[in-house]
Amino acid sequence: MLGRAANGVYWMARYLERAENTARLLDVGFHLALTSASKDSQYDEWRSVLTTAGLVDEYIEKYGEDFAGPQVFNYVLRDKDNPGSVLCMMENARTNARVVRTSITNSVWEAINEGWLTIKDLLARPVRETGLREALMAIRRTNMLVRGAFENSMLRNEVYNFARIGTFIERADNTARILDVKYYVLLPSTAWVGSNLDNQQWDTLLRSVAGNRAFSWLNAHTMEPREIARFLILDGQFPRSLVFCYEKIRSNMAGLAKEYGGETAAHELLRDTGAALHQTTIEDIFEQGLHEYLQLVISKTIDIGNAIAADYRFTE
Repeated sequence: MLGRAANGVYWMARYLERAENTARLLDVGFHLALTSASKDSQYDEWRSVLTTAGLVDEYIEKYGEDFAGPQVFNYVLRDKDNPGSVLCMMENARTNARVVRTSITNSVWEAINEGWLTIKDLLARPVRETGLREALMAIRRTNMLVRGAFENSMLRNEVYNFARIGTFIERADNTARILDVKYYVLLPSTAWVGSNLDNQQWDTLLRSVAGNRAFSWLNAHTMEPREIARFLILDGQFPRSLVFCYEKIRSNMAGLAKEYGGETAAHELLRDTGAALHQTTIEDIFEQGLHEYLQLVISKTIDIGNAIAADYRFTE
């Protein structure tokens, strides 16, 4: 497979996953803003969304400290000056899908193309609060349809493997960043630990990764921060945990090794990182420092992505 085609499939999957993650984050922010008691607390919730999405500095540069809900969610959804907007990510996903049109099935292409047209129409004008849920559902629905088409119509070959690797690298990066931001940015002060605000913030974190119901099934509705961290890092049953994501990356990288007749430097890097992840405990992580641990995971995930791009010649 040509490197440019592998790059197209890989980034198609990453942009789709990133758009869905952002939509989930906005949905949680909207829910919390609606239930906030004051305008200041609503502003705090929307600022937290921007911080978690990594867009707060760019937003302040354009709009200052005005974190009004419609202005924030339109910036994240559709602002042309924001390369991290959902509209931009969906367009990038479609562009990459078009590049690899002959490598994906008609079902996958149609799901991406029709989803893009629907989202483009919904975001052609500023979104009002009454229309936000519809726009967010359309984004998530597009991803579900693409994922279903991909799982049910694609051969389990190199195209499938590159797409799955892109999905789970993006997902692992997202989970690590959200958990890191919660622990060091969203919580206003250590004095709040154990308070109602703290519990609400942890619930927000779980909702942003679609993990609140799954966590409650396993933990009888407790909001103990250490257990939430363990769930998001080490629980192999949860499809957005770091362990789960790394296991999927490993299995699809093994598929590439079989396709191409051998492993690369990226395989070795992944094996070392995955082994360290599987062999640790939540006690080890907190002893090391959660922030330090997550920063290391984020750095290693970036390194693995770069190694894959180099080994499989994404620029050629």
